[in-house]
Amino acid sequence: MDEQSKLAERILDQMADAMIYADHTGKIARWNRAAAALFGYSAEEALGQSLDLIIPEHLRAAHWRGFEAAMTSGVMKLQGRPTLTRAVHKGGRKLYVELTFAIVSSGTANEVLGSVAVARDVTERVERERAARTTS
Repeated sequence: MDEQSKLAERILDQMADAMIYADHTGKIARWNRAAAALFGYSAEEALGQSLDLIIPEHLRAAHWRGFEAAMTSGVMKLQGRPTLTRAVHKGGRKLYVELTFAIVSSGTANEVLGSVAVARDVTERVERERAARTTS
């Protein structure tokens, strides 16, 4: 591994936000330390698994429709725009996460390789805002 690749790996592993890369089939191929902390699965447990690992069952059909459309067209409806959604921790706890997505393509033929998501746990904030709305 060259110095640039080593640096890129260090950056990904030391990011404060979770970073998940899934190939064009939806299998997890990169899972940084923050993803392990957020979702409870070690990289060894997550790598090679379907994204269903962290997607609540009731959201899976919609997720896969959007994912497959993005992999086919090379365009993502939510590209770069943060979106609030639900996720599931290994222990079964429901999370609110803010995600940004991007398509990853080969530089030359614009072949879609997969998708990268950066996730941040916003559960406390969402629950605090809900509590404030119900008490006012």
